[in-house]
Amino acid sequence: MVRAQHMDMERRWEGLASGAKAPLFSGFTAGLKPRPPGSDNGETAPDNLQPRDRARPQAWLAWSSGKDSAWALHSVRLAGKFDVVALFTTVNRTHGRVAMHAVRESLLEMQAAAAGLPLVKVGIPSPCPNEIYELTMSEAMARARDEGVRHVIFGDLFLEDIRAYREKQLSACGMTPVFPLWGKQTGRLAEEMIAGGLRAYLTCVDPRQLERGFAGRRFDGELLADLPAGVDPCGENGEFHTFVCAGPMFSVDLAVTLGEIVERDGFVFADLLPRGAAARTV
Repeated sequence: MVRAQHMDMERRWEGLASGAKAPLFSGFTAGLKPRPPGSDNGETAPDNLQPRDRARPQAWLAWSSGKDSAWALHSVRLAGKFDVVALFTTVNRTHGRVAMHAVRESLLEMQAAAAGLPLVKVGIPSPCPNEIYELTMSEAMARARDEGVRHVIFGDLFLEDIRAYREKQLSACGMTPVFPLWGKQTGRLAEEMIAGGLRAYLTCVDPRQLERGFAGRRFDGELLADLPAGVDPCGENGEFHTFVCAGPMFSVDLAVTLGEIVERDGFVFADLLPRGAAARTV
């Protein structure tokens, strides 16, 4: 299921126009709004400013640009069991978009800068045969091992087949997956994210499961109240995908604007851009 889903979703998003690409960590002052330590949720500082302990096992974190991976980063930092040393993301090389979420590469880079972490981009073609995908990921894991990393953190919540697939593939690479959010009740988890200062927007909606008008909406209490029965509050069944622009895992907020909303290949996409690049501000 996971492999078929990966290839299918790649085809769905390849029609979105690519955004301007930028070198890693260059030109990030525009669109970033400094956030005073502790200003949002009572913490002494954003968690990416806390000191590192190199004695802890090092880990990469699978970064989708959405709320679950962002909250996984925050949770792991608070728990203190792992030292997250990099984010890694699969990027559609043709369109400069995050695979699966269709977020512009420039916004992905802004997130990594705000999280205070290096970004490892794993480029994949579009469409991407599963053999190439798995080979590319194996090469990325070999790089991680060369850098002393033995753990990969994921934001998965409850889909057993996805977890089993990750465990099998990483075991073959000599890596161990970590699932800090696994088994949490998703309604309470969504509320915890919002109360904790996370701010996100829906970038993709499956209209077979959720009304088209949810695309581009803010992920907040009002949205949770409006979700119809049967829709998972965290969208874990593929009902929607998000982009995170603020939260305790970031040292600054990301100012974004809402661009074009389009329906393509049976899905509704809301294109987000750095503020100033489009007329509608969110």
